[in-house]
Amino acid sequence: MSRQPSRYAIHLMLAGGHQEVIHFRSLEAFQQWYGGVLTVAAPDAFVNVPISDLEAEYLVVRAGSVLGLRVEPLYSALEED
Repeated sequence: MSRQPSRYAIHLMLAGGHQEVIHFRSLEAFQQWYGGVLTVAAPDAFVNVPISDLEAEYLVVRAGSVLGLRVEPLYSALEED
């Protein structure tokens, strides 16, 4: 019996050496955001990156500044500090 992740941490590697971690409840939600926003935008266009479960809280970056992604499944509840 395989475990199911409770959410996914997406590590964005940005131009200039910056990194940001965002969370999605499912892999499908991440794929929908990635395919619908990040890949279709022009490289110099601004895109909204949802950074938390709160509505209307976004990180705004240029699509071309995202140099890499790492998808990490999380198997426990997201711990709040």
